[in-house]
Amino acid sequence: METVQVIGILAVFAIMVALMMARKLPTLLALPIMAIIMALIAGVPVISGDEKVYTIAKDVLELGSMRMSTAISGLIFGSIFGKVLSKIGVTEAIIKKAAELAGDRTLAISLGFLAVCSIIFAASNGLGMVILVGTIIIPIMISAGLTPTLAGIILLLANGIGVTFSVSTLAVYIDVLKLPLATVTKWSWICGIPLIIVAILMIVFFVKFSGKKRRAWAMPNGNMGGGSKQVRSIALIAPIVPVVLVFAFKMPLVISIIIGIIAALILSTPKKPVHVVSSAAVEGIQDVAGAIGLMMGIGMLLNSVMAPQVAAILKPAIQLIVPQNQLMFILIFGLLSPLAIYRGPLNVWGLGSGILTLLVAGGMNPVAAMVALRLDSNVQAVCDPTNSQNVWVADFTKTDVNDILKKTLFWLAASTFVGLIVASFMLY
Repeated sequence: METVQVIGILAVFAIMVALMMARKLPTLLALPIMAIIMALIAGVPVISGDEKVYTIAKDVLELGSMRMSTAISGLIFGSIFGKVLSKIGVTEAIIKKAAELAGDRTLAISLGFLAVCSIIFAASNGLGMVILVGTIIIPIMISAGLTPTLAGIILLLANGIGVTFSVSTLAVYIDVLKLPLATVTKWSWICGIPLIIVAILMIVFFVKFSGKKRRAWAMPNGNMGGGSKQVRSIALIAPIVPVVLVFAFKMPLVISIIIGIIAALILSTPKKPVHVVSSAAVEGIQDVAGAIGLMMGIGMLLNSVMAPQVAAILKPAIQLIVPQNQLMFILIFGLLSPLAIYRGPLNVWGLGSGILTLLVAGGMNPVAAMVALRLDSNVQAVCDPTNSQNVWVADFTKTDVNDILKKTLFWLAASTFVGLIVASFMLY
């Protein structure tokens, strides 16, 4: 009977992957559907009069929808913070300052934008912020001589680096693995530094050998929400305030972001601070509504695979793929890193969250599991053609989204291998 149940659960898993990859079913719906069906196959009751019994209605759906509450609150406040920065003109001012310092030196402007945009995205990320930043920096880079594809890739690399250090990203692993904040932040550097190094090497290589294609591009007007604003230079440090508070002072995520918002308002003193914050709150929540729904689905899937019946069925199979030594750790998560794209099983923003939980339940060190999935997530963040930001970049630069995948996959897989090799000596 258990063999039939394992086959059934894996079949559901495979079907949902196929439907998401074919874009026949959005991840937002696929995750809760999968959570319910997997629980049913394992024999989890739908409802029960006994509160102690693990049920689909109470534990999978109701409690599961709230499991990622830390990540959801971090996502909401991070989005609000990003809107505040754009409304008071800080984001635009940072980008323009970087462009002025780099001048028309192609390599300098490429690396300059990689650095400043990584900082911006560490403070706040998501499609809205990518569009806000991209509509300014992509035309500047193309006018400076970069190809449209490379200009888009630089934006995506900066977003990938920023996401690695983003406080809302940290909250995901805190919720999924129940690890302390200090542990998650400590290992962020192991996950982020290989990506930074490879991103720099990648940009140098493409700038030096891909050839310059100088072309004109009409700069967008007033796309940062209200036109160009004069901002004090001291206010430009506002985006890094929450990041410093979390990483250096180990402060909780939400309070760090709130202090960042207050610091931004004090340093820039906008004319209508109450209006800035209230409108940023409304727009910020609207921007992350889809991501909130996705996180609720992730929570349901996590609670489904952690149901005693499901865990008991899947544990023997999962134990077979848990790496027992350095070499297996590197090979499994390095060679399989492309499975993070197309909403695959190593994508922590989908099926990967369930896999992560099962690996830990199967005996894998939770820190090792976190590091492996975060390194694989670097591949997803930059390369995945199903990412909304990748689709937008391809459309904005009039290029093929699959060209971005082809040009970046090797480099990002290499960064994953480097991170895994370094981490393996610290974990095994």
